[in-house]
Amino acid sequence: MASWLTGPLYALYTRRLRRRVAAGPAPAHVGLIMDGNRRWARQRGMASPSLGHRYGAEHVDDVLAWCRATGIEHVTVFVCSTENLQRRGDDEVAFLMAVIEDVVTERLAKGTSHWRVHVAGDLDVLPDSTAHALKQAVEATRDRVEGHVTLAVGYGGRQELVDAVREHLCANADRDPRDIAAELTMDDITERLHTAGRPDPDLVIRTSGEQRMSNFLLWQSAYAELYFCDAYWPAFREVDFLRALRSYGQRQRRYGV
Repeated sequence: MASWLTGPLYALYTRRLRRRVAAGPAPAHVGLIMDGNRRWARQRGMASPSLGHRYGAEHVDDVLAWCRATGIEHVTVFVCSTENLQRRGDDEVAFLMAVIEDVVTERLAKGTSHWRVHVAGDLDVLPDSTAHALKQAVEATRDRVEGHVTLAVGYGGRQELVDAVREHLCANADRDPRDIAAELTMDDITERLHTAGRPDPDLVIRTSGEQRMSNFLLWQSAYAELYFCDAYWPAFREVDFLRALRSYGQRQRRYGV
């Protein structure tokens, strides 16, 4: 028996939300912290919590379709942090890397996708096969201009800032360090981040009920609006996404004021 969550009332509610979102301001760039894959798998009694990673990764397809339908041109997805790689077991990390390779190769890099793929993170900490799949996706989608999806894999916001400063120092190695420090600007950092050339996120959505940034786009999200959703990532529905956009449209952005 269909409930309102899947029946006509749900469809009606979704259409109303779409109209409401279409009438208001929409973010140009959305950041997604896709949290709760393992807890979702446990809740459903799956043989291994790691299976949640596969369902979560495949669900990115749906969310990108919702972004495209609402005119969002830039999406950054927090897939895997440096902390995940360091603190999770070898078997789980290997499974997650295999899932990333499959999704990137079979879904994002294929000609049926309209998204241009970018990568944020340290590819050197990833298995060679995963780094290769990501590089291939970047190259295969280079000519796409309708939408940009950045995959944050092996990513940490603090390390990104350290790397940006190091790169700036190396580029000015022939100068007096005191002069470099005196003349350092925010643009010097921004243009050396993994997301250089793309806009900062207007809205960051995190699933699973957790309310923290977890080292995600720390510099770029300085003025972003934050939205926290209780649903685990694989159970994140279109109505949840539209509610986040509705909330964004109702806010008055202050940019630090």
